[in-house]
Amino acid sequence: MLISAIAQGFLWAILGIGIFTTYRILKFPDLTVEGSFPLGSAVAVTAIVSGINPVLATILAIIAGMGAGLVTSLLYTKGKVPVILSGILVMSGLHSVMLFVMQRPNLSLLNQPRIYDAFNALPNYFDVVIVGIGVLILVISSILFFFYTSVGQAYIATGDNESMARSLGIQTDNMKILGLVLSNGIFALSGALVAQSNGYADVNGGTGVIVIGLASLIIAEVMFKEVTLGERLLTIVIGSVLYQLLILGVIRLGFDTTYIRIFSSTILAVFLMTPQLRKGLKLDMFSGKEESV
Repeated sequence: MLISAIAQGFLWAILGIGIFTTYRILKFPDLTVEGSFPLGSAVAVTAIVSGINPVLATILAIIAGMGAGLVTSLLYTKGKVPVILSGILVMSGLHSVMLFVMQRPNLSLLNQPRIYDAFNALPNYFDVVIVGIGVLILVISSILFFFYTSVGQAYIATGDNESMARSLGIQTDNMKILGLVLSNGIFALSGALVAQSNGYADVNGGTGVIVIGLASLIIAEVMFKEVTLGERLLTIVIGSVLYQLLILGVIRLGFDTTYIRIFSSTILAVFLMTPQLRKGLKLDMFSGKEESV
């Protein structure tokens, strides 16, 4: 189960990295993730069942996720729909899209090929670990390369100070469109890989995934503060694995997995409050010193 948790941590880390590119870099709270993630699962599984190669099916899933991100970005930038609402609208609409794609609420990959089959000779779950590491290297390398291009610098500037970026001639709306398209492609990639690992796709598979992605990010930020951009992406992977290990610990303690989401939310809440708790503890220590003087 330990290797399984680590393997899942790698796959979910992809989601966390996607959230980082919008939530932290672009300052855009994109709720489309809860629609594009299961959309990637639905497209990939349906394509595989239809006889398409798993690698190509995964690429199709990425394209579908990018399409979802494009719709959200256009609603926000061109339609002037509020940030949160634009994501909710697309997320809700994607439920029907997934039903249309799969023609049923869920679809199994039983006796179907998967992207992990190339490593079938390895022990259980090690195939997922290898693929997860490979995809993470590809995603992180691509993101770092992008951020060091002129377009990537314009993207970062848009998130840092949109008014200043606009005064420098940067088309900030285009940066937002680009960011949402790319991030939702990453969300769908994570969904496609998780679905192939779990062996099925479900239209409700996106419920709560934003909590998992944010948990990876928050754990990374609490544990590792002063880091470079590349190091931050790596810490998100560590945060994702630690989160999965914490969930595994909860399960091993005998708690009912039916209520696993409340434990997920609790873990995230604890890490979100950690900086404030540390601050309060330091204030108490200083006040104690003053009283003793």
